[in-house]
Amino acid sequence: MKPNYFSHKTAVIDENCLIGNGTKIWHFSHIMPNSTIGENCNLGQNVVVSPEVVLGNNVKVQNNVSIYTGVICEDDVFLGPSMVFTNIINPRSAIIRKDQYAKTLVKKGASIGANATIICGNTIGKYALIGAGSVVTKEVVDYALIVGNPGKQIGWVSEYGHKLIFNQEGIAECKESRQSYKLEYNSVIRIS
Repeated sequence: MKPNYFSHKTAVIDENCLIGNGTKIWHFSHIMPNSTIGENCNLGQNVVVSPEVVLGNNVKVQNNVSIYTGVICEDDVFLGPSMVFTNIINPRSAIIRKDQYAKTLVKKGASIGANATIICGNTIGKYALIGAGSVVTKEVVDYALIVGNPGKQIGWVSEYGHKLIFNQEGIAECKESRQSYKLEYNSVIRIS
């Protein structure tokens, strides 16, 4: 049966990979064994997906991104150009630590900007937005806006990626979608 996804002739796809319908894999990318890529994903040029990585549906991976073993990206995640994941806390060339890969979870709808670095063992919350060049060293809550090195939360964003401005009652509206959000106990939930 012919695969129902596109891969450029220069892409390398190893054995035992699951790749969903409508996915596109572009120039010089390498999909390693036992990885799972959902439907309608787009993997740009020079992307590496290491063994046992899981990408959900509609994940967009820009050029020059390496997604290492231990990373799981849920649906609708955006990984910006040349952003970086790690999977070992204390790497050494002469010491093999494959049994110590730390898990990193990027939840639904989160976006990670160009040249950002995500230190392994952390979770990026739903619809969080990590600014370009930021270095994430700890957990990121849902809808958080993170910038800097080390990354610090400077606000909140909507599911459409717009900064939320909360009124005295703790309610904000996305300027594009008109969805409403509530800020309570230092967490945000969508209410409409």
